[in-house]
Amino acid sequence: MIDLILISLVVVTLIILFLFWYAKYTAKSGFSKDENQNDIPDSWEKRFGILFKLKNLIILILGILIGFLLNNSSLFSS
Repeated sequence: MIDLILISLVVVTLIILFLFWYAKYTAKSGFSKDENQNDIPDSWEKRFGILFKLKNLIILILGILIGFLLNNSSLFSS
């Protein structure tokens, strides 16, 4: 059961990290407007503002959870 939760959490983490990367990519490359130069497209700030404000906390919590689950997982045990 822990292995399934671990795999699911890793997939969710990759999706969230892709979202953060794509937001920065679209702002830097000029695909979308970023008037305040914070690497978040202005249209995304309205919809996902809280996600970008708590970005560091979200990544920290996901990292701690993945570490805890890896410690208790049977995927990489010898």
